[in-house]
Order: sequence, then structure tokens, then C-alpha cells
Amino acid sequence: MVSSFQMGNLYIVSTPIGNLEDITLRALRVLRDVSLIAAEDTRTTRRLLTHFDIKTPLTSYHEHNKLSKLDGILSALQAGDVALVSDAGTPGLSDPGYELIRAAIDHAVPVIPLPGPSALLPALVASGLPTDSFLYLGFLPRKSSARRAVLQTVAGLPYTLVCYEAPHRLLDTLADVSAVLGMRPITVARELTKLYEQIWRGSVDEALEAFGQSEPRGEFTLVIAGALPQSEAVWTEEQVRQALAMRLAAGEPRSIAAKAIAEEAGWPRRAVYNLDVE
Repeated sequence: MVSSFQMGNLYIVSTPIGNLEDITLRALRVLRDVSLIAAEDTRTTRRLLTHFDIKTPLTSYHEHNKLSKLDGILSALQAGDVALVSDAGTPGLSDPGYELIRAAIDHAVPVIPLPGPSALLPALVASGLPTDSFLYLGFLPRKSSARRAVLQTVAGLPYTLVCYEAPHRLLDTLADVSAVLGMRPITVARELTKLYEQIWRGSVDEALEAFGQSEPRGEFTLVIAGALPQSEAVWTEEQVRQALAMRLAAGEPRSIAAKAIAEEAGWPRRAVYNLDVE
């Protein structure tokens, strides 16, 4: 077992998620000064270091070797400071790092976090949804049944929900969100800080339509509205259908009826307009 005597510091260093200008001056200094950098992918991190002319030695630390590398990195901490980085963003936040951070704490190693880039907070604050309380879900499960089970556990919570998603699962996840959470407001943030950054806002069903036009590409962050109080809850389809039928029977134009009902029911205007009524 590695001794905790005279250990160095473990720095948790956030790195850019796209735009290299987002790295902090402190992060650059730490990456230059430490004795070793533990990187999720040494090739990715080496490109970053080369860009900033940093020559600190690298070792790999990723999902498949994170347990076997613990002793080696703890040994390195006996000789000096170590920086932990992921491919992009903040280590330990849906990226490898938890086990190393936990082992460092258990060995009385000072753990020093450096604030910096992540997709979570930029997507949240740009969403226009409440930020005073939110729940971060990380990556949702890959299988639909497990994904729906997780969504069901948070369906009644009033907190804004934030999760990451891979492009090839985006449409399936949006479909599950629609099925479990209903037509809530959602923001889909794609490729944040990168050349093709996109921040899309609308309802879940509108997102399905918008991103289903072509194969989704890029890295996605989803920000979903929390559950409304029961008195403000979104109407069911049957409630909307009845309200629309009554207005149309009274001679109100469909476009005007749809707009009024959408505002009251919490539905997208187009979805109300397109409903079939007898």
C-alpha cells in the first residue's frame, strides 16, 4: 500500500470542450508545473499540450485502466504533483476521475480543483429555464427500458433536468423523454464552444421533429424543464382536444383557438392546431 507521507497535490484540471481559448491561465501554469499529467487519452491531451508548448510527461488514465493505474499514480504523487485531465471538460463529471480522486482523499493527498470548462453550466444558463435548482443526470442509460425507468424517477420533480447524450442516441432519448415526461420545454445544446455550436429551444416533440430531419451529429446537452405544480401542469391530450372542439363548434377560427389553448394548456401551438377533433 502506498504511504500517505509527504504526498504531492492532485490537481483536477478542466480543459476546453472545443474552443482552446477557454483554458485558464491557472490551468496552463499547473499543467506546466506538475511532475505528471494523468490523461484520459494521451493523444488528445498531447495535442493540447503541444498547442501551448507544454512538455510535462503524460500517463494514460481512462475508463478501461482506471483501477489498475491507481497505484502507479499514487506512487507518482510521492515524488511530486499530478494533474488529472479528461479529453474535454471537467474530470470526474461524466468522465474518468472519481476513483482516483477518491483514492487520493483516502491517502490524505490534497485534492485541488481548478474551475474551468464544462458543457453543463453553459447549456443550463443559456437554456432560459430555471437555474436556481437543477438535477444533473449525466449520460442516461443506453437501453430504452432503463432510460425510461430513470426518467420516471425524476418525472415529478420540480428541478430543471440536465443530461448529456451521444448523437446516435439523441432521437431515441427524445422519444423516451416525450413518452415519460410529456411535452415539456427543452433546450438542446449541440457542439458548445465549437464552430457549429447550436442552442435550440422548443418542446420535446418539436425537438424530435427538428433533429429528426437529418442524422444528428456532434455532442449534445439536453436541458429539460422540471415538473410544474399540479395547478400549472400541462394539459392531457384529451383535455386539449375537448377545448379545441368546443371553440371550433362555437365558430372560432382554428388558428385563434389553437393559440389561446396552447397558452393555457402548456402545449405548442402547432400541436394543438394539428389535433384531429370530431
